[in-house]
Amino acid sequence: MSGPFEERSGVVPCGTPWGCWYQTLEEVFIEVQVLPGTRAKDIQCSLQSRHLALTVRGQEVLKGKLFDCTIADEGTWTLEDRKLIRIVLMKTNRDAGNCWTSLLENEYAADPWVQDQMQRKLTLERFQRENPGFDFSGAEISGNYSKGGPDFSKLQK
Repeated sequence: MSGPFEERSGVVPCGTPWGCWYQTLEEVFIEVQVLPGTRAKDIQCSLQSRHLALTVRGQEVLKGKLFDCTIADEGTWTLEDRKLIRIVLMKTNRDAGNCWTSLLENEYAADPWVQDQMQRKLTLERFQRENPGFDFSGAEISGNYSKGGPDFSKLQK
C-alpha cells in the first residue's frame, strides 16, 4: 500500500464560505482560507470536545457547538503558507456509522449528495480496515451503506 486510505481514495469536501471541511473514520479536517500574509499571532483558536472557536485578525470566522464529540487534547491547528488554517479534530466515535452531517450543530451542513458521498467513503474506509489485504480506495459501493453499511462481523468465517 502506498499511503493511508483517505490519501489514495481522495476526500469528499463540504464547501463553506470560509473554505471546506471533510472527514475520515477518525478525524474531521477543517480548511479555512485567510488573507495571504496572515501570521500565527493573528489567530485565536479554541478547540474543546464539543465547541470550536476561530478568530482571525479580530474577526470571528467559526464559533459553535460541534456536530459530535471530539478528543479535545488531540485537536490541532496549523497555519500553512500564511494563507490556510488547517484544523484537525479527532472523533470520539470512530465507526463508519458516525458520519457527521454538518460541522457545527445546524451550521455548515453537507448537501444530500455530498453527505451520501461522505457516507460511502467512510463505509469503504471501514471495509479497508476490516480487510487489510484488499485495496478499496478505488471501489464503488451501492446498496445499503448508510450508517456504515452492513455488519459482517457476526458471520462465520
